[in-house]
Amino acid sequence: MKEIVLVGINSRYTHTSLGLRYLYANLHELQANAVIQEYVIKSDPSTIAEKILAQNPKIVGIGVYIWNATDVHDLVEILHKIAPEVTIVLGGPEVSHKPFRINWQYADYIIQGEGEVSFYQLCKDILNHTPPKEKIIPALLPQLKEINLPYKYYSDHDIGFRYIYVEASRGCPFECEFCLSAIDERVRGFNMDKLLEEFETLWQKGARNFKFIDRTFNLNIKLANQLMDFFLTKTEPYTLHFEVIPDNFPERLKERIKLFPKGSLQLEIGIQTLNPQILENINRRMDLEKVKENITFLEHQTHAHLHLDLIIGLPGESVESFADNLNRLKEMSNSEIQIGILKKLSGTTLDRHDQKYHMIYSDKPPYEILQNDFISFAKLQKLKRFSRFWDLTYNSGNFYQTINYLWKEKTVYDGFYAFSEWIYTQTESTFQISLMRLSELLFRYLTEVLHYDKTMIADSMIEDIIKIEGRKIPGILQQHASHIPNLKRLYMQKHQKRQILRSSS
Repeated sequence: MKEIVLVGINSRYTHTSLGLRYLYANLHELQANAVIQEYVIKSDPSTIAEKILAQNPKIVGIGVYIWNATDVHDLVEILHKIAPEVTIVLGGPEVSHKPFRINWQYADYIIQGEGEVSFYQLCKDILNHTPPKEKIIPALLPQLKEINLPYKYYSDHDIGFRYIYVEASRGCPFECEFCLSAIDERVRGFNMDKLLEEFETLWQKGARNFKFIDRTFNLNIKLANQLMDFFLTKTEPYTLHFEVIPDNFPERLKERIKLFPKGSLQLEIGIQTLNPQILENINRRMDLEKVKENITFLEHQTHAHLHLDLIIGLPGESVESFADNLNRLKEMSNSEIQIGILKKLSGTTLDRHDQKYHMIYSDKPPYEILQNDFISFAKLQKLKRFSRFWDLTYNSGNFYQTINYLWKEKTVYDGFYAFSEWIYTQTESTFQISLMRLSELLFRYLTEVLHYDKTMIADSMIEDIIKIEGRKIPGILQQHASHIPNLKRLYMQKHQKRQILRSSS
């Protein structure tokens, strides 16, 4: 039995809640009477409530994010009805800024901001029967070099089967209007000596997959180099994920990136748009020439796996402008290009564009744009499907060679748009499409619609498919292939699949 239950509802089983571990690490004398419970979205809220209440808690703290807000709402409602004596405390990005677009009437307290200090104080007050009168509690900003780090609270199971989220800094100096990180403009760092000690402990326990959540990893080059030097001393295989600024790669950073072996380093680069006018509209500062130079360097002189981000629906950006972004970015890189739909998060300043561009958003998570002056609702629906099919076919790396036939005679955007329109007529869905089914559809489109030679396409697709051990070759490909090669064997951890597929052809 525990008085305090910290609850995380993650988007996938392989994810872990770093935020809850921070809260747990900083509960001080209350920690012995607290426990972390983690679940996955779309789980039965009644079952989650049952497991929480089995601890007979006095306080339940729940982290709320854009991906779990609806699940948390349902859980809170059940907890309130079944156990009204239990104090429910919410925290996290989704409740840290108004307006709230989900009704949190059944929550007793909402902590807005970084909760390490304020959650501990609130728990003490509740347990001492001196609870605050105000429901909304602005969090006291913690001193990062003084708070307890959470990494010892990753279990052996977490280390063996789940992502290990870590951070070296908080905040972002930029003011991109679509991003909540822009609210905290001051970048604060942790004590690097303590941090590296914690990372070494994680390493000794077997951690080999570190995902940094810093918004601007390469802002402080000294810090970035220290972290890279730490991992470069390691000889066993590992993977690192960093989110980086696209136009800040000085030579001393480039030299270190060159040293990382294949499959070990993933860099997420937020491009969002290459249109100077749109960059100005959203207060995003970016040297486009430097961006091109750095992506070219990373693509051709390093083994880093790149994850490049574009957004559909930014204020003032037309379909033609987005298409140009995609075409230009594909010219720069053969890496993964994540196509996202603009989301209007509470706390951002995107609403200043609403009247000028007639921006209309959904009021339900994830608050995606529905239409604006430049993109109709019908067109945006098509572009959402474009994004989904792009991820299934291009980003997945499953058709690394063959996918290029879609735009041999057209631009990348035009070629893939035509394919996405056709494949939707065949599936009427963008989900629950197996790899076998997807392979058959791509083969049919390339041979029946674009009239490529069936043997040539079959041979190309088989070469793509057999890169992963255990995959079956669709019968339609076997029927038309010139030969069936010996199956290759490429062992990989699941979380490395895209990196290796996109770099092994």
